[in-house]
Amino acid sequence: MRCPYCGSINDKVIESRTMANGESIRRRRECITCGHRFTSYERIEEKPLMVIKSDGRREPFDSKKISRGIERALEKRPVTSDMIDQLVSEIEDAVYSSSKNGREINSNELGKIVLKRLYEIDKVAYIRFASVYKHFNNLEEFISEVNNIEDRD
Repeated sequence: MRCPYCGSINDKVIESRTMANGESIRRRRECITCGHRFTSYERIEEKPLMVIKSDGRREPFDSKKISRGIERALEKRPVTSDMIDQLVSEIEDAVYSSSKNGREINSNELGKIVLKRLYEIDKVAYIRFASVYKHFNNLEEFISEVNNIEDRD
């Protein structure tokens, strides 16, 4: 570590402490050349989970985006905000566990995970989300999806 006082790279660690629930380490250092003491921090550099869009673009996974879509689908439905938070958390866990090497997930796969969980909670919310996710172009596609739900139950 380069000394901020003299620029030397010769130093020794005097003390180390775990910070932020083990997510970082604070190190107290002393420059061997000039004796100046300084602090450095170590953090794990995490690569974000990337969502591969249908056109091939990649963008970072955003649980807030999922949350907004689910909230819209569940609007005026008998589902509490705590249930929505729990649902988003479960979806996020499922996404991380099903992603390739924990780094990428296809947007199709992500949508299927959300649809599966919505189907278990509220069929109306499922249809609302599916109508956007599956890009229904006409009434027949919408009716077909509703009939598929009736056939499953």
